[in-house]
Amino acid sequence: MDGQTLHACAKRLALELPFTEHCWPFGPEYDVFKVGGKIFMIILEQHGRQIVNLKADPQKSLLNQQIYPSIKPGYHMNKKHWISVNPGDDITESLLAELVNDSWHRVVDGLPKREQKRLRPG
Repeated sequence: MDGQTLHACAKRLALELPFTEHCWPFGPEYDVFKVGGKIFMIILEQHGRQIVNLKADPQKSLLNQQIYPSIKPGYHMNKKHWISVNPGDDITESLLAELVNDSWHRVVDGLPKREQKRLRPG
């Protein structure tokens, strides 16, 4: 997946998730996506290269970094809890959808139970 497709696909996938807020708290060059007031994805460009930062389970993150060369520790983020997805042939839409979905759920899991029930009814 090339960089423009990576950004467009990640943005579309994030906005399909319920209660997602798209904002620019760090300036117009950073697309930030939140749920429950907490960031679950940041889309940015660094040195002309498109990057998508996502929250990730530390164990799953390490495994994904071994399997997929385009997945690295989070750029300018906590390396244990964030990953950076870079453009590459190993990144598919289904993999990106799984990573974005996991990030959203990871953030919701960290919210108070009452907020979790509001964001994930049923």
